[in-house]
Amino acid sequence: MRIAKLITERGIASRREADEWIAAGWVRCEGRVAVLGQRVTPDATIEIDPRAQRAQARRVTVLLNKPLGYVSGQAEDGHEPAAVLVTPARRWAEDPSRVPLHAGQLRGLAPAGRLDIDSTGLLVLTQDGRIAKLLIGEHTRVEKEYLVRVRAAGERPLAETDLGLLRHGLELDGQALKPAQVSWANEDQLRFVLREGRKRQIRRMCELVGLQVVALKRVRIGSVVLGALPPGQWRLLGEHERF
Repeated sequence: MRIAKLITERGIASRREADEWIAAGWVRCEGRVAVLGQRVTPDATIEIDPRAQRAQARRVTVLLNKPLGYVSGQAEDGHEPAAVLVTPARRWAEDPSRVPLHAGQLRGLAPAGRLDIDSTGLLVLTQDGRIAKLLIGEHTRVEKEYLVRVRAAGERPLAETDLGLLRHGLELDGQALKPAQVSWANEDQLRFVLREGRKRQIRRMCELVGLQVVALKRVRIGSVVLGALPPGQWRLLGEHERF
């Protein structure tokens, strides 16, 4: 396989980071400086220059409480991307990291996962390819927790069998969904915990059992919680926080 792919599979860096490191001469394979596109065996010995790891450590990861009306990624249909909210003026005054930043350090942030335009809550924007791979990679097992306010679309209230279907038994686009944790948070609000992220998944799941989603808020990704972060403001992922 190509050496950049092997570096990525070992969880050392993202594919883009690996290519940048190889181009900079920061990667050695079996004692020799690696070149872009080089093919290696899966058990190859790879050494990474400390300069690459220091550059990686300076990558920024932002936690944003996304309000309604912003899209997660590129601007679309006249709606701005959530990244426009990540400005020095909108940094949460109680950000526990207290790390000083200037505006230039906040460029190149990419969303690590989606949050629909009509959904709110925790959105991760990062420069760190390792975090993006962890959260949105094909085999991610990181939990994402949502509070979902619902109402019955018809006359019949949600039955226990419907709740069971939400937990396991539904499919979208001809593909079975992974098991989910679903329970009542209060009389009109469900708590969902998912390990996957299909497009508009929770809204479509609810429609299948006769529920209409009134409001949807993501409150946790892995062990990182939204907490008291105000809507439209952001903070840095803490040095000791792990998803």
